[in-house]
Amino acid sequence: MPQCVICHKCHHVLYKGRNLKPPDEIIHQHDGKCPNCGKKLSLLPIDVEIKPYK
Repeated sequence: MPQCVICHKCHHVLYKGRNLKPPDEIIHQHDGKCPNCGKKLSLLPIDVEIKPYK
């Protein structure tokens, strides 16, 4: 099951891959902020979208 995590503010892709990663691991990889716009990343999702894989 692929996973894609994006910044809510600038839509920069923070993680995209076939393996599911927990949010805290993705946040830790980016030192707690979006590398593109600098927005602080949160463990609470703002929007979750589930789409069928093609």
